[in-house]
Amino acid sequence: MAVLFLPNALRRKNNPNFRGGFSLGVDLGDARTGVAIGKGFSSPRPHSVLEFKGQKLEMRIVEIAEREEIDEFIIGLPRSFDGKETAQSNKVRSIAGRLAIRAAERGWPVYLQDENGTSIDALDFMINIGIKKQGRQRQIDAYSAMMVLERYFSSNGDGAQLVLPKQPELQQKLQKKILRDEDILEEDFFN
Repeated sequence: MAVLFLPNALRRKNNPNFRGGFSLGVDLGDARTGVAIGKGFSSPRPHSVLEFKGQKLEMRIVEIAEREEIDEFIIGLPRSFDGKETAQSNKVRSIAGRLAIRAAERGWPVYLQDENGTSIDALDFMINIGIKKQGRQRQIDAYSAMMVLERYFSSNGDGAQLVLPKQPELQQKLQKKILRDEDILEEDFFN
C-alpha cells in the first residue's frame, strides 16, 4: 500500500481539526543557514541563523527540531527567475537528502519548496517592520526561511517536493509515523 506523505499545510487545509505540529523552514546558504518555525494558522517566525556546515549543520538543525517539537522540514530550493534549477539547487538537494536520512530516523518528512525571491521578500518585510540595516544583515537568512514557510503555507503545500531517503527501512519508518498520525486525525475528527 502506497502512503501519501501530505505536508502539514495541505493536511490543515483538508482537515480543519488537524492539530499537528510545527514546520521548520530552512534557507540553506554557503556561509549561513536561516531557520524559521511555523504552524500554519499563525504566522511563521524567524528562529535563528546558523553558521555551521556539513554534519555539524545537519545535527544542529535536528537539535532545533527536537527542542521545538517539529514534525516536518521545509527546505528552500533555489531556482533562477525562469524557474530552472541552479548549481546551488544541486547543493541544497544534496544536503536535503542527507537531512532526510536523519529526519526519517525520527519519523519526520523533508520537503523542498521553491524559494525564488524569498530573500527580496524578507528584506522588504524587515524594512517594513523597522529593522535597522545592521539587524537586517544579521537576520536576513532567518527571515528568508520564514518567507519559505509563508510560501509553503499560502500554497497549502502545493508544489512541495518530498525528499525520501533511499533506504527502504527509513521509508517504512516514515510510513508508519504518517499512518499513526492519520489514525489520530481520524479519531479527533470523528469524536
